[in-house]
Amino acid sequence: MADLNLIQSLQRNADTKIILLVIDGLGGLPLTLDGPTELEAAQTPNLDRLAAEGTLGQIVPVHYGITPGSGPAHLALFGYDPLLFDVGRGVLEASGVGMQVAVGDVAARGNFCTVDKQGNIVDRRAGRIPTEECGRLCEIMDGSVALEGVEVFIRPVKEHRAVIVLR
Repeated sequence: MADLNLIQSLQRNADTKIILLVIDGLGGLPLTLDGPTELEAAQTPNLDRLAAEGTLGQIVPVHYGITPGSGPAHLALFGYDPLLFDVGRGVLEASGVGMQVAVGDVAARGNFCTVDKQGNIVDRRAGRIPTEECGRLCEIMDGSVALEGVEVFIRPVKEHRAVIVLR
């Protein structure tokens, strides 16, 4: 687990810039018992160069043996202890598109999806629709979803992703 207090004490101001490249979901298992993982089998000249010229590291975002959701993991990457700052993915998504989230609001991240005639999800990303199409769909939904005593705000994020805030 990252010692965030130690990291903070080591922090120094600098005039240089850095790039934090997080390749989320890169880990994998071999397809066959003795075979390589997808990453081991891939041709990765650009990643190889970044690795050779940069600095590599690992972080255990919450604690050993705990696989966090993306919200806590993202907070940990930027130095926030996810056990102290319990912020969900919906709040992060809403903040990322400039929505205000107030105390008492419920914020949720969502995907548009494709369903078959029986209503079963057949593509959880709706074919990765363009952001413009997502915006059009959110605009339609934003004005038509009614819950008694609740204001509903629906905004596009990117491609098939959207955020919903209930106030």
